[in-house]
Amino acid sequence: MRKYEGLFILNSAAQEMGIPEAIEKVSAEIVAEGGRIDNVQKMDKRNFARVANKKNQSGFYVNITFEVPAEAIAKLNAKYNLSDLVFRVIFTSAPAEPAAAPTA
Repeated sequence: MRKYEGLFILNSAAQEMGIPEAIEKVSAEIVAEGGRIDNVQKMDKRNFARVANKKNQSGFYVNITFEVPAEAIAKLNAKYNLSDLVFRVIFTSAPAEPAAAPTA
């Protein structure tokens, strides 16, 4: 399993559902693909610098660090692109954790 970071921009519809419930649904998809959630960092609602359409002028940003098999990333990307809950998602490889310094 590899470690990834996912930056999720939740749709404005997430406000109606509730942000914690929306984050739980997004996390459940990762777990369903055999993944394990390490960290969830909820950020604020932010306005978009470029508005693609007037319906989506802002979104809720959430950064999730997780481990999942490499082949599951394509499946997750396809699921989130079809989801009404997620406006945009970007997956990147998580940076390697620094090795502990040897003690003398």
